[in-house]
Amino acid sequence: MRSCHEIDVRRTSIKDFILVLFMLAALCGSNSAFAVAKQQEGPAIKSAQKTITGTVYNEKHEPLPGATVTIKGTASSTTTDFDGKFSIKVNTSDAVLVISYIGYSNKEISAAGTNLEIQLVPEAVSLTDIVVIGYGKAKARDLTGAVASIDVAKTKNQPVANIGEAMQGRAAGVQVISSGEPGSNVTFRVRGTGTIANNNPLIVVDGMPLNGGLNQVNMNDVESISVLKDASSTAIYGSRGANGVVIVTTKRGGTKEGSTLTFDTFTGVQNASNVVKMLNASQYASLNNDMMTNGGLNPNPLWTNPASLGTGTDWVGTLFNPEMMSSYTLSYGNKTKKSNIYVSANYFNQKGIVLNTDYERFIVQFNSDTKVTSKVKFGNSVKIAHDIKESGAYDIRNTLLANPTQPIYDENGNFTGPTGNPLYYGDITNPIGKATTVERSTKGYNLQGNLFAEINLLKNLVFKSLGGVEANFWFDRTWSPKYSWGSNVQTNSYLSQGTNRSITVLWDNTLTYDAHFGAHNVNAVVGSSSQSNKYDFLNGSIQKFASDETQQIDNGTLQPTVGGNASEWAIMSYLARVNYDYDGKYYVTGTIRRDGSSRFGEGNKWGWFPSGALSWRISSEKFMEKVTAINDLKLRVGYGITGNQDIGNYAFSSSYNTVMYNFNNNYVSAVVPTVLPNTNVKWEGQEQFNVGLDASFFDSRINLTFDAYVKNTNDMLVPMSVPVTSGYSDIYVPSINAGKIQNKGIELSLSTKNLVHEFKWSSDAVFSYNKNKVDSINGDTPIITGSTGLNSTISLIQAGYPVNVFYGYVTDGIFQTQTDVNNHAVQMPGSNTATSTAPGDVRFKDLNNDGIINDKDRTFLGNPNPKFTYSLNNTFSYKNFDLTVYFQGVYGNDIYNANRMYTESMSVANNQTAATLGRWTGIGTSNSMPRAVYGDPNSNARVSDRFVEDGSYLRLKNVSLSYNFPESVFNNVFSSIRLYFSAQNVLTFTNYKGFDPEVSVNGIDNSVYPVTTNYSIGLNLGF
Repeated sequence: MRSCHEIDVRRTSIKDFILVLFMLAALCGSNSAFAVAKQQEGPAIKSAQKTITGTVYNEKHEPLPGATVTIKGTASSTTTDFDGKFSIKVNTSDAVLVISYIGYSNKEISAAGTNLEIQLVPEAVSLTDIVVIGYGKAKARDLTGAVASIDVAKTKNQPVANIGEAMQGRAAGVQVISSGEPGSNVTFRVRGTGTIANNNPLIVVDGMPLNGGLNQVNMNDVESISVLKDASSTAIYGSRGANGVVIVTTKRGGTKEGSTLTFDTFTGVQNASNVVKMLNASQYASLNNDMMTNGGLNPNPLWTNPASLGTGTDWVGTLFNPEMMSSYTLSYGNKTKKSNIYVSANYFNQKGIVLNTDYERFIVQFNSDTKVTSKVKFGNSVKIAHDIKESGAYDIRNTLLANPTQPIYDENGNFTGPTGNPLYYGDITNPIGKATTVERSTKGYNLQGNLFAEINLLKNLVFKSLGGVEANFWFDRTWSPKYSWGSNVQTNSYLSQGTNRSITVLWDNTLTYDAHFGAHNVNAVVGSSSQSNKYDFLNGSIQKFASDETQQIDNGTLQPTVGGNASEWAIMSYLARVNYDYDGKYYVTGTIRRDGSSRFGEGNKWGWFPSGALSWRISSEKFMEKVTAINDLKLRVGYGITGNQDIGNYAFSSSYNTVMYNFNNNYVSAVVPTVLPNTNVKWEGQEQFNVGLDASFFDSRINLTFDAYVKNTNDMLVPMSVPVTSGYSDIYVPSINAGKIQNKGIELSLSTKNLVHEFKWSSDAVFSYNKNKVDSINGDTPIITGSTGLNSTISLIQAGYPVNVFYGYVTDGIFQTQTDVNNHAVQMPGSNTATSTAPGDVRFKDLNNDGIINDKDRTFLGNPNPKFTYSLNNTFSYKNFDLTVYFQGVYGNDIYNANRMYTESMSVANNQTAATLGRWTGIGTSNSMPRAVYGDPNSNARVSDRFVEDGSYLRLKNVSLSYNFPESVFNNVFSSIRLYFSAQNVLTFTNYKGFDPEVSVNGIDNSVYPVTTNYSIGLNLGF
């Protein structure tokens, strides 16, 4: 067999490339781990003076086989045998032995003796060994459910705007979709799309379920991240656990007694990873001439020589620019025997790569724990955040379409507008002018905090009461001044302002019993939780100001508007969970939660959500004692039911609108019902079955976690069919429990310690496969979920298919001759090439063979849901240097590039992509890009597979190199100094033609703000 270094990888397609690279990386990492798992004895010292023997024990005085014994400062080493014994030769009387073992602290001992007894002490439990679960913590080795724990330490060199981006690809079964827009939140999908309603997982920060996202959490404050995936682990959150639970815990203080002060900063530059190439001025004029001629119209007489126009205006290059991003965090921690304190302040600033899209954020975090007595402890977690998001009025699509023969500014420095015949020059408002002059901002003020008390009632019984609040206030403002840019005129300035308020209150009470009786271990939690929210808003707008310098609503005079509303919800819950294990070998977990929600009508407010799980540590059985290669082997099985109550408020009741009507020549207000009530609406129920396997091999050098699951969403809420004759709206309709969706898949996480000596190399590979299918909806009528805005359906939900499949026509090349047109089904009848189907037009398949191309020939075109996602992280360490190389990718999904429907239609006076240079201009010139013709009589730009592209990609997500300075360099002024360079989203291998293949979760790229490439330098100082 050829080695992994000798295999020739040739890229024939992105899919083949991804498959080959991922399998190679996993194979090479595994082979390396197996190759080094059995340590070879170092070369014998020729001038050995004596032989040192000894035995290595653990904390229970049990022998440790496979421990490494090294003569300090040399390459000479050996390993202990099955009885923990070793023998090694030394040639100096002052030799020192270093004894190491995975999971234990290294120990140095003099080689003066001859028969040594050495006891190793377990390392302090790392964050990855203890996993935060709902209402408690657990050892990772004792878990019965599917819980992914993300190693925060491996993201420290990944400077991103929020921790959601750092989670991308780190956990099996968790898809994270990010955006380059400053201040945006990531989108999570845990084990696929389980409902047509809200699919976002529940986010819990320091015990507080949040309404917002993770962009209000400073990465430097994070201590641990856990993702609960299966029903066994999420059922403790009952009606809100159907989409998974992301639990974030922030730092509580120092890791050892004393004070610590740290300063963390990074600064970087961002760029668009790929800019779509558009036609220049001369190319555009040539295309416009073709379009007009083929449309039976006169071309522009000023463009008889298109080459004379030169390159013209680069609108896209003006909208997209390299910009800076920076972050500064100062944190203080103090730990004593009775208290922990952690305080931090963060300032983050990001200038967007799109003109006038900026984000600023200020966060102050204060956490503390205080032991009042040996039985009473108080604590708090408080976060205050203020952010400012400015977005201007950028329009990516219109920037792509802007006429390159039109300059941005006129000779007086004012913004230009289209002038002349719109058939030649178009009518798009100056996109740079709009992005520059229009001001849109959102200012947020947020408080997330809780106070708790813990009382040790009895020896093994702890009562905890936690009260929390999340207060969010945000203020929106839009100012658009009047302008006159060519034929585009806005006669009045416009101002809109709004104020929003959301207050959420939480009160949790739990009793935790944790006891050990010989080989029996019990951990039980019972409790209650209540949470309520009230939201209200008020907004207004007005036009026409005497002066644009007086930008206040009171100063406007024309068309004032005002609006406002409020809503409330509340949930009350009772919960219980029992974890039992016998001798660390047989585990049982049982969970139940009862939730009552105000979002449902009488008789349906309450629901039960039970789950159970079993696990068996096979490696602890006697028949496994001689299988020394396996350190740990555990089988897990779980089943449970969770729910989804995130359906919006008042779904069970009718909705009324206030209208004005004429009665006896007087306007009278009235309240009119618009939405039919559905008092029977109830929880969406989700049942999930999970089987998993955890394994550790060769002294924990290879660690494997495997899960397979089936997740069925029952009673899914879908729109009701309401006849117009009912008197209610058939557009705004209630939801009924009439849908089913199934997700099933497998997940694999593999971690290997390939090299563990002075030069260290570890690898982490993650693989997630998910298959999604809609089993039923309300009847046979599909649910439309995406459109172009041109009354054309892009995606829908239909029984028997995955969620949000693309739907449209199937292309079959380009008509080359009139005979081809005549011999095919009728598309646009007629003989005039300017108004009917002609050579150069797209040929669409007649799927029902009726001789006519119409709506009946539409079919399913593609699936936006990936077949699998994956990642591979390699970490190398040598002395004070660390190098991380992290790949992340998606395979098997499709993207509908809606931008191309406009930028490759070649039917109106808009700029087009450079791909249209290969358009059809005669027989045999193209079989994929149609002719340019005004009005597009054949509807070449209709929704079809012409715009469906392969969305698979492999991304070099992060490369970082860091150096840890020795304390002596700065005369011990600092306790630690780390300097690092990081490159984010460096390379992307893809066949996608747009800006970036990481688009929205529905797979439609419709002016999506692209993910950026970032190059940063960072510094971490410890005092």
